[in-house]
Amino acid sequence: MGIPLVSSALCHSSSNGVFTSMEFIRTELSASNSYSLGLKFKYQQFHTGESTMCRTLCCASRKPRGEERVWRRKTTPQNVDFPPRLPKKKKKPFPIPFKEIRQAAKEDKKLALMGIEKPLEPPKNGLLVPDLVPVAYEVFDAWKLLIKGLAQLLHVIPVHGCSECSEVHVGQTGHLIQDCQGPTSSKRRGSHAWVKGSVNDILVPIESYHLFDPFGRRIKHHTRFDYDRIPAVVELCIQAGVDIPEYPSRRRTNPVRMLGKKILDRGGYLEEPRPWSSAESSSLLEFDTYRASERFPCPPLSDIPEIAQETIDAYQTVRKGVRKLMRKYTVKACGYCSEVHVGPWGHNAKLCGSFKHQWRDGKHGWQDATVDEVFPPNYVWHARDPGGPPMRNQLKRFYGKAPAVVEVCMQAGAHSPDEYKPMMRLDIVIPDNEEANLIV
Repeated sequence: MGIPLVSSALCHSSSNGVFTSMEFIRTELSASNSYSLGLKFKYQQFHTGESTMCRTLCCASRKPRGEERVWRRKTTPQNVDFPPRLPKKKKKPFPIPFKEIRQAAKEDKKLALMGIEKPLEPPKNGLLVPDLVPVAYEVFDAWKLLIKGLAQLLHVIPVHGCSECSEVHVGQTGHLIQDCQGPTSSKRRGSHAWVKGSVNDILVPIESYHLFDPFGRRIKHHTRFDYDRIPAVVELCIQAGVDIPEYPSRRRTNPVRMLGKKILDRGGYLEEPRPWSSAESSSLLEFDTYRASERFPCPPLSDIPEIAQETIDAYQTVRKGVRKLMRKYTVKACGYCSEVHVGPWGHNAKLCGSFKHQWRDGKHGWQDATVDEVFPPNYVWHARDPGGPPMRNQLKRFYGKAPAVVEVCMQAGAHSPDEYKPMMRLDIVIPDNEEANLIV
């Protein structure tokens, strides 16, 4: 900031006895930067007896120009709160504000009433985005590497899952935190019933229907068995340009034309190929998490840190790539359950059994999906000493959390990304039980 300098000028007129005072206030400007001046003038009159004094104030301030860029250093918070648990008896919040959704619908309706077609850009018009095809292949390859790495690491790193709820713990023994939400948790006073975990406990299996033509016929309730269920990440990559012979997809050369919500031209209906029924194909097993630990043997102990680092890098690649693809390609999620559908609109299968599903006749409440719904992070408690005593319920407020994949790779010798360290609460000292009672 500059130092304000004041300069004044006094004018005297003897004919009418008016004293005029001009006062200028300016600010020192830095010679290294260029600024534009903002000037302000103020006119004042002072009556002293029979004479009148006129005073004009001029204030100058510096303002940065519009083309200047202010660079700010990105700071990482020391600690962050855990992601909140959404209530089961309430609909999920909209990722896009409802006012924006309603405004976009009004604009589309206004264009439809005027007979103007909706302006669509790839991939909204059924065409591929050329710049995102390499991203889709990168995500698909990283997804296969992620499954392979986790299947190998689980031979060395023990993982436990609760048989009554979705809780997962990475460590030699299960923790003693009493937060079980299972149907019989009241009999166990919230304690978990631990069993041996698998890859599906680390990577939550979010599946979606595979569509040969996303703009074709919608899936009905009685035709749902005519479509295969594959991981939602794989289906997103297929629609973004990845070619898998077992799961073909229609590649359009002419765009889809729409008037409001009505499709004017979709290029006709093509006969959809029959679903792939062979489960012996090795290419299909590469991107499936089912019994993945049985397909990959235990690696040598000397290769564990390298495999762990490759796995956590693949996890970061999948997460960033899915976020980039979802900015263009439409993915829908149910606002009440975990169902996900990759396509311009959801399916009509009546399979929702969540809150007030009777009012909707089992239909899903479709809304725009988020990255966490397509590729859930699955947060687990972070164990600083995996071989030490189990975590206790009295000290749970001092423990941190991390995604399950990150926790497995860290215990195997990989470096943790900086973005997950604030939630791990690494700077908090875990006290003993006696000391914890003295902490307010």
